[in-house]
Amino acid sequence: MKLLPALVVAFAACAAHAAEYVDLPGGRFESVLPQGPVPTLSSPVDIAPFAMRATPVTVEEFAAFTAKHREWQRGKAPALFADKRYLINWSSPAVPGARMLPHSPVTDVSWFAAKAFCEDEGGRLPTWLEWEYAAAADATRRDARSDPAWRQQILSWYEKPTSALGDVGSAPNSYGVRDLHGLVWEWVDDFNALFIAGDSRTQGDPDILKFCGSGALNIIDRDSYAVLMRIALLSSLKAADTTGTLGFRCVRPKQGSKT
Repeated sequence: MKLLPALVVAFAACAAHAAEYVDLPGGRFESVLPQGPVPTLSSPVDIAPFAMRATPVTVEEFAAFTAKHREWQRGKAPALFADKRYLINWSSPAVPGARMLPHSPVTDVSWFAAKAFCEDEGGRLPTWLEWEYAAAADATRRDARSDPAWRQQILSWYEKPTSALGDVGSAPNSYGVRDLHGLVWEWVDDFNALFIAGDSRTQGDPDILKFCGSGALNIIDRDSYAVLMRIALLSSLKAADTTGTLGFRCVRPKQGSKT
């Protein structure tokens, strides 16, 4: 019985180092989702500079968070904030499962829990546009979305059967952000404002805009299947939901920014 407290201390000690954030410059960006009052048209948006966690939050980091904030341990978080699958594979409310790698991304975490973690770290969850902007980059280009080979590489990950998660820390994209593709799906702050109407008969229908707080959105670039799949997943979730393939990362104001 004495082993469990020792494991908690060990995980907390491993996660004591400060998380790595990298600056993203922001700028004009054209989302695959329409912007503005006309749901069939897209226009560039201005993304303000921000800093993003270089990797998703890991098992050991979330274990350290729950050791500090016991209200977010399994079985203690209210049902309103976490479903029955919350941290389901952990050995105990405070200790990750024996087969869970400390440096793998934490999953089975609700939006509420992810939001609380980011706030504790002095940050927040990224918006969809911030995440999409960061994820559009490959190793050398800030926007690789027009490259069929790059798109296929991402889709190939989706086609693989689900398996045990590896460690975070894949090769960085041109901003220095890692693991945006190929490891886990990720929560975004405004996930519940994403809604896809794939039926062309609904295109331009003003009644759609009444759904989900005027957040009814239609994919502009129908070739962006990988992005479509992410939006479809996120738009199907509730804030208390958890899945074994959904993790998260945080963002902050750009380092040195006063905002």
